[in-house]
Amino acid sequence: MKSAYELAMDRLDQQDPVPSLTEEQRLQLAEIDQRFKARIAEREFNLRGHLAKARREGDYIEVRELDLQLQRELARLREQAEEEKQKVRDAASSNP
Repeated sequence: MKSAYELAMDRLDQQDPVPSLTEEQRLQLAEIDQRFKARIAEREFNLRGHLAKARREGDYIEVRELDLQLQRELARLREQAEEEKQKVRDAASSNP
């Protein structure tokens, strides 16, 4: 017998089947992940340094602004990565 989870996944696959990806497309997705992980790490490193400095100086307004900036930039980078990966996935579904 299948669990409720397995039944739900079967129904989901029937409604919207996942396109199979070629090895090249998998490599493209991995490359996108690596590129954006590096960009995210770079921004985090840079802004966290500024955050630490602002905390040491007791500039809590600057701390809040930098924290918000960090959150926005990380969200933007993650969104860009997902958009690029979706283009690869869309290409896979249009070329079965």
